[in-house]
Amino acid sequence: AKVAGTERGVTEPEATFSACFGAAFLTIHPTRYADLLSKKLEEHGSDAYLVNTGWSGGGVGVGERMSIGATRACISAILDGSIKDVEFEQDPVFGFDVPKSLPGVPDNVVQPRMAWEDKDSYDAQRNKLAEMFQKNYEKFTGPGVTDYTAFGPQLKK
Repeated sequence: AKVAGTERGVTEPEATFSACFGAAFLTIHPTRYADLLSKKLEEHGSDAYLVNTGWSGGGVGVGERMSIGATRACISAILDGSIKDVEFEQDPVFGFDVPKSLPGVPDNVVQPRMAWEDKDSYDAQRNKLAEMFQKNYEKFTGPGVTDYTAFGPQLKK
């Protein structure tokens, strides 16, 4: 995302998408990189984690950047393996597993919906972001490439 204070002219956070965080430098179709990542994760029995180091708790004027302390605690739990000892629940829209709690991390950081005072606003923003992911992913589907749409956000119709 482009975040106010880190990008010139940006006053509100803006979602941006770049395949593999480096679209301009990709030499093959992005789904081929996804195929390779999937193969390597399976081949080596590796786990992958998504850590929010950006924004949480609400929109502009309400939410805030993730603290370095919380980010470090998340990374430490991954590196020392203690993340494997906690209970997870599946995000209802994005489908990934989210820890219910992590040592050294406030629960409302681990569970993003809890960080928002206005839960309806959180749900609306989550759904808007999910729609943006779905729309962005349309350009990566078609003949001859693996269809990963089942692994992306799923909105109830």
